[in-house]
Amino acid sequence: MGTKRLVILGSTGSIGTATLDLVADFPDLFEVVGLAAGRGGDALERQIRRFKPRVVSVSRTEDADRLRAACADLPVDILGGPDAAATVAAQGDGDLVVSAIVGAAGLVPTLAAIRAGKSIALANKETMVMAGALVTAEAARRGVSILPIDSEHSAIFQALSGQRAEDVRRLILTASGGPFWDVPRHGLDRVTREDALRHPNWSMGPKITVDSATLMNKGLEVIEAHWLFGMPADRIDVVIHRQSVVHSLVEYCDGSMLAQMGIPDMRGPIGYALAYPRRLPLRLPPLDLAARGALTFEPPDPERFPCLEYGYEALKTGGTAPAVLNAANEEAVAAFLDGRVEFLAIADTIERVLSRSCPGPATTLDDVLQADRWARAAAREVLGRSPAATLSLGDA
Repeated sequence: MGTKRLVILGSTGSIGTATLDLVADFPDLFEVVGLAAGRGGDALERQIRRFKPRVVSVSRTEDADRLRAACADLPVDILGGPDAAATVAAQGDGDLVVSAIVGAAGLVPTLAAIRAGKSIALANKETMVMAGALVTAEAARRGVSILPIDSEHSAIFQALSGQRAEDVRRLILTASGGPFWDVPRHGLDRVTREDALRHPNWSMGPKITVDSATLMNKGLEVIEAHWLFGMPADRIDVVIHRQSVVHSLVEYCDGSMLAQMGIPDMRGPIGYALAYPRRLPLRLPPLDLAARGALTFEPPDPERFPCLEYGYEALKTGGTAPAVLNAANEEAVAAFLDGRVEFLAIADTIERVLSRSCPGPATTLDDVLQADRWARAAAREVLGRSPAATLSLGDA
């Protein structure tokens, strides 16, 4: 295996920084040729100085100007503006693009990378949720691979290795249940931002941590699994596994199940995607099953956590419905994190927006982006007229 040249989209986020940690551990295997970040703060400048990429992007031109001045002594091209990340993603000398921008903002640069013939290590599930048909068709047309980084999809990818697709009965995604799994429904109207960000097992960014608390993360992952593995919704199940040791399972037609297990650390699936089909000798603590003790599994509770069902419904509806679902969720989660609405308003907003939408085909990027814009406007209207003190799941 020669040196693999990486472009990392979302380099200052949790996945991006973990990816760069692995690059530092294996400097003979990986070279960073491009970085993209939302803002050009000190963290990005440190990354530029340490990894010396050839091109870097930030979303604001003023941040690009500041970075150019700060890095004037380095041979790096710094781009700024809303289209800059797509330019970095499609640059000519990258072999693998790590798609780790959070949310819908990751779609356009990821698609640009695919159209430029780049293989993708995918952590941005929203790309598949919003435009799965478009993205998979484009990847097949260009002959590029999409390697999952989400721990659940990486687990399924590994459990499918060497098996016949026609022997698969179903995919089983595991979910930790988040911090509120044992909280009664009437107690969910009192949880705070800090409570929601206190995940029991994983260290993640705020948006995905809140998605875990609502189980929307699992709803989005069901849609992603459909497109990554070509499995219909009725053959993708979710179980609550509080210990986060079994990362997901595949059941085969003979009743046997293959599970991928490990400690809850994203460096495992990131490393597998970066080095595939090899495995990296990672410096991670071993999984001690005897010390870990019992592993438990139980069904999700749709009454307390309806977001999972919204994911299934959007997948079955198809077209632009998943893009609408994702946009409404992003707006509602942002409002919760800003302290503008309560926790229960997230699911309520999604339900209201979905009920008002008229999904159409998602055959072009413009179809998807138009649905995204409509859903964001609809969600902001719902959130704006529904004060945090009164909005709840029971509101009509």
